[in-house]
Amino acid sequence: MAPARHKISFIGFGEAAQAFAGGMRKDNRFLEIGAFDVKTNGPRNLGVIGADTSTDACSGADMVFSLVTADQAECAASEAAQRNLNGILFLDCNSCAPETKRRSAAKVEEAGGCYVDVAIMTPVHPQLHKSPCLLAGPDAQLALERTRDLGMATEIAGDRIGTASVRKMIRSVMTKGLEALTLECFLAGRKAGVEEDVLASLEISFPGFDWQRRVPYLLERAISHGIRRADEMQEVAQTLRDLEINPNMAEATAARQREAGSLGIDVSEIEATDTAALMDAILAKLAKN
Repeated sequence: MAPARHKISFIGFGEAAQAFAGGMRKDNRFLEIGAFDVKTNGPRNLGVIGADTSTDACSGADMVFSLVTADQAECAASEAAQRNLNGILFLDCNSCAPETKRRSAAKVEEAGGCYVDVAIMTPVHPQLHKSPCLLAGPDAQLALERTRDLGMATEIAGDRIGTASVRKMIRSVMTKGLEALTLECFLAGRKAGVEEDVLASLEISFPGFDWQRRVPYLLERAISHGIRRADEMQEVAQTLRDLEINPNMAEATAARQREAGSLGIDVSEIEATDTAALMDAILAKLAKN
């Protein structure tokens, strides 16, 4: 018997959505995939059925994955909720504060949809749709079954909206903050001419971290995704405020990430493991600003 035909759709079709769609398509050639994205023609270019609006993307879908920027996540849920969602699983995979997700959930559920809080816990490459994800909300069990049918590596974090996202928000204080700290530390070291000495010292103080390999990777992520990360860190800051923790580091991280992402550096023109070239490119752009 042939596998059942399913349709999933993406609202937002950037790096994460394309990684998920590509991996799912390899696992199930019968899977029908639709997508809507306001910025690119990526869906059509990758053989995915392009939709003209987010509400069109929801039409006929069993599941909808929302993968937009953090500052647009609530808007995406609101637009999708303009139609009768009629039991559609709406998986909000955006990096947002729990309270933001609860507001989005209310809109989706009012339109008849089944909202699920999803937290993607690792970069989507190289694991694609098999990247570990946490699910939360009243419909988390249904989402677990459906997503595992697609080959996803999902686990239930809890039955309350926000239980998954709060873990990612707090984790991001460290992960996104480490990128910002690395950027600031090594730019200063490069300008002072002591970056190699600093690197050697860090290797001694924190053995096993593999600074030689990680530093260029952390720099590249901030350059390539700094604006999106800054938006996410604003959501992290709100999460901390809701927990009555002053978001000093989160706000500073957002500022440093936004600055790096706003430089417009094309990392494809730079050897990804060339730390000196990455730092020089950043410093040259900063000098012009």
